[in-house]
Order: sequence, then C-alpha cells, then structure tokens
Amino acid sequence: MKATESFLKERFALFNEMIFGGRLPDIPLVISDAASYLGMFCYRTRTHLFGKKTHYDLKIRISSRLDLPESEIEDTLIHEMIHYWILHNNIRDTSRHGKVFRSMMSDINGRYGRHITVSHRATKEQREAALDKRPRQRVLAILLFRDGREGVKLLPCIPARVKAYDRALRRSGKIADIEYYTVSDPWFNRFPTSSAFNVIITDINEVRRHISSSGN
Repeated sequence: MKATESFLKERFALFNEMIFGGRLPDIPLVISDAASYLGMFCYRTRTHLFGKKTHYDLKIRISSRLDLPESEIEDTLIHEMIHYWILHNNIRDTSRHGKVFRSMMSDINGRYGRHITVSHRATKEQREAALDKRPRQRVLAILLFRDGREGVKLLPCIPARVKAYDRALRRSGKIADIEYYTVSDPWFNRFPTSSAFNVIITDINEVRRHISSSGN
C-alpha cells in the first residue's frame, strides 16, 4: 500500500495512545514524494537570548512514493514518533539514533511485536522501484577530467543551456574532453536534470550501455 494522510492520522492517534500514553500533541503528518527516505521528523530551531532554544514548525513526513507493506509504513511512523517524543520531552540523547532512541526502539519492538529499525531510508532496491519509468529526452554529457576521473551530467534539451554549460566547463581548465548524446532511456531518470555546473561521478561503462539502448 501507499501511505495516505487519513491512514497516518488514524495510526498516529492509535500509537500515541498505545505506546506513548496519549502524551504526544498532534503534529502535521505530511505525505512526501521522496524516493530517498521512507520517513523523516522535521523541525526548525530558534535560538533566543542567553542561548535558550525553542523548536517550531514540527512535522512528520512519510513518503508515498513506494508501495510498502502496511506494517512497514506503521513502523516508519513509530520511528519518527520516537524522535518526536525525545524532542517533545527535551531528552538529551548521545546522537540522533543514540542510546535513548535505541532503548525506546528495542522496548517498543519487544512489547508490541514491531520491527522498527535505526534507519528508515529507502533501500537501493526500493529506490530503484520508485524511479520514474517514463522516457524523457535530454542531453547527456560525459566528461573526462584531466586527472582521469569521469562523470556525467544531464541537461535539458535547450541548445543555449548546453552551450553555456560547455563554455563554463571548458574555461575551468579541468576538463580534457566532453561527449554529448541525446538520450531517452528511463534508466537516466536516476540522475537529476539541471543547468547547474556540477558533475556526477559514476560508472561510465554502465552509462554507455544505456546510451546504446537509447539509439544514440
């Protein structure tokens, strides 16, 4: 299943009463389209005079990008509720997933038969499954650096932006050669598309295999 706001609100209320004694105030539960994480507890911190800090804009984000078992979505929500509990009660932990967090996690797993883990980031397999599979035509630049490294960059199919990117890189003096291809294989959707002057270092042999599948 995919997480929905109504499901999260229902489960938050249930777990708040069952596990946290109903002592967690309501918090915005936000559906995210993220492919890199399953859940995230977010907040902002304001520092006042004499170093006193207050936290605001608290929310729990749960990704609906992935089709997951109901129990895994629940475990993800409880994971973030533990973070919320620690912050709400001003408990100092040794790290983000330190001794307090791990103690609470182990206790909840044992008492309620849950399978909460320290990390709720999406696995490589889950990220692969969440990739956009739609063909999109873009310009792929393969860059060979003078120090021997190789990298790739996906650019929008806008000639002026490609030319500007090319000029900027060649002026840097770090590039030995640049190859350009037009690609549409959905495999390339794993790389961000932008006109920013950055490069992704990756396995160029695998990149070239997918260039051939795009017919270029």
